[in-house]
Amino acid sequence: MKSKVILTAFLSVSLLACAQETPKVKHKKKNIPTKTTAQKAKFANAIDPICEMKTEDDMKDTAVYKNKTYGFCSSYCKDEFKKNPEKYVQK
Repeated sequence: MKSKVILTAFLSVSLLACAQETPKVKHKKKNIPTKTTAQKAKFANAIDPICEMKTEDDMKDTAVYKNKTYGFCSSYCKDEFKKNPEKYVQK
């Protein structure tokens, strides 16, 4: 009987200790802008023509077509645009 009580107490303490463990991953709390020399660009498109996400001034993935700069949310969208830009410019 005494050993069952001790075993139950030990398991309870072990479970509580595991439940209070915090994850070791540190997430960013704020999106703090970093100092860069990159300038914000004005894109010819207000939305990504491939996935239809809204473009932002600081997008890294860009392509120039007919002297106009187009912004993309990812390199995949940029590569798809480059395959047939005329198809997406007319959207």
